[in-house]
Amino acid sequence: MNFWSQFEKGFTCLAPMEGVTDIAFRQVIARAARPDIFFTEFTNVNSYSSDKGRPNALERLRFEPAEQPIVAQIWGKNPEMFKETVEAVKNLGFQAVDINMGCPERHVVATGGGSGLIRTPELAKEILRAAKEVDGITVSVKTRLGYTKTDEWKAWLTNLLEEHPAALTVHLRTKKEMSKVDAHYELIPEIVELKNQLSPDTKLIINGDIKSAAEAQKFVEQGADGIMIGRGVFQNPYCFEKTPQEHTREELLDLMRYHLDLYEKYELHPYDPLKHFYKIYVNNFPGASDLRAKLMQTKSIAEARELIDQL
Repeated sequence: MNFWSQFEKGFTCLAPMEGVTDIAFRQVIARAARPDIFFTEFTNVNSYSSDKGRPNALERLRFEPAEQPIVAQIWGKNPEMFKETVEAVKNLGFQAVDINMGCPERHVVATGGGSGLIRTPELAKEILRAAKEVDGITVSVKTRLGYTKTDEWKAWLTNLLEEHPAALTVHLRTKKEMSKVDAHYELIPEIVELKNQLSPDTKLIINGDIKSAAEAQKFVEQGADGIMIGRGVFQNPYCFEKTPQEHTREELLDLMRYHLDLYEKYELHPYDPLKHFYKIYVNNFPGASDLRAKLMQTKSIAEARELIDQL
């Protein structure tokens, strides 16, 4: 079965984010307001294909059954390694895998992966074909409009749609634009038309500057099938609520305690990366900035717990 066929128009996805969407944070978002689909962090196919890198790859692909439906996101540039990793992902219990062809991070691009694949369209096709050779798992792609110029979008998306991915997530900016300009929502109708001409069964997911699930309907009205939220969760961990609500300081701090508990439960480490999440929970209430400053000085989960419990 095509993994994506089970979702009705207007479905929501939590974007794959490096150093963010690990097994703990996905469960935090599930408790706050669950999206329809989760994505894992990025897993490098080179890592999975090496004995040295495989433990790290498996850690990135760890998930709980309660997190289903979940999509494994993988990246790289070697078609054979993609095929091997997709087979492994299927054996781990994933029903779907997503190929990253849009990450703009310079170290990723320097290897030819992520949005670097926009500059090697034939290789991108080879990768898609290799991944689709594995039976029993659905293959999708996440990408950007182009590498340098916005008007690259038609040739690049045509290149991908000719391979008929089950779903295509388009971040509506180029690699060069990063997140420095507004997302190009004005292109959605043309992208929908192109998709319908070349690959009508492909689900189209819109990404970029979307802050809440409540926005999904306006994109559905333009022809999209679903939306993906990334950085919006840092502004509001409850962003997947269908009907937005106000949330108290106590609710946010309880969510932070839950995150701390999960970080310990899954033995995630080191401690310092956890501090990047504190601005999600400690924000927009009297004394929040002082508390955040103190939390950034902590050296352990126990110290962080003690600080928020004093409130």
